Amino acid sequence: MGGGNTAQAVSGFVRMSVDTRTRLAVFPLAGAVLFPRMHLPLHIFEPRYRAMVQHALSTDQRIGMVQPRAADSLPPLFNMGCVGKIVHVEALDDGRYNIVLEGQSRFRLTRELEVTTAFRQVEAELVEDVTDPNLGLLERSSIEREARRFAERQGYVVDWDAVSRLDDEALVNGIAQVAPFDPAAKQALLEADNLASRADLIVQLMQFFGRHDGDSGVTLQ
Repeated sequence: MGGGNTAQAVSGFVRMSVDTRTRLAVFPLAGAVLFPRMHLPLHIFEPRYRAMVQHALSTDQRIGMVQPRAADSLPPLFNMGCVGKIVHVEALDDGRYNIVLEGQSRFRLTRELEVTTAFRQVEAELVEDVTDPNLGLLERSSIEREARRFAERQGYVVDWDAVSRLDDEALVNGIAQVAPFDPAAKQALLEADNLASRADLIVQLMQFFGRHDGDSGVTLQ
């Protein structure tokens, strides 16, 4: 699969449309949700995923991170994941890898491909946020305030001066990736249409999980 540009005449104007479909090797891993511009370290030890890393390194360095819907050996996948580019790799003597992925773009799975590789591959459509990747002042203030409260309740030590210097996307996606929410909550954050919606959901989740800290069975699944 590949991307290409096509010209389309609309009301006397020429509009360029970009084919956002792509082919991805995917790594189904519950709870390991990658967000755009964020980094995800992974230790790769299973033979099929070693082969996946080797394939990525020999082609475009991309891996699609996506959560499985079940714990089966060949589980169905959630419809949305995130493309990660390998930005660091350490090849160990026994064939294992330590890698770091950098989130590039969300993707929507369109179909799984029939392949002979040990790892799964899909056809996917790259997805961009539908609105401005900036928050209003009240939205920014709300998420920073709730993050401080949540961190205090959890006993986290945070460099708030460094946090205040983050741009809106780095702040929101950073919290979404590192916060100790359950896999269903992480998936909901990834599927949020835009940054403002994701920020609002993060505030709700921090309030929810903060109130139920220490309770058993608290989940959004």
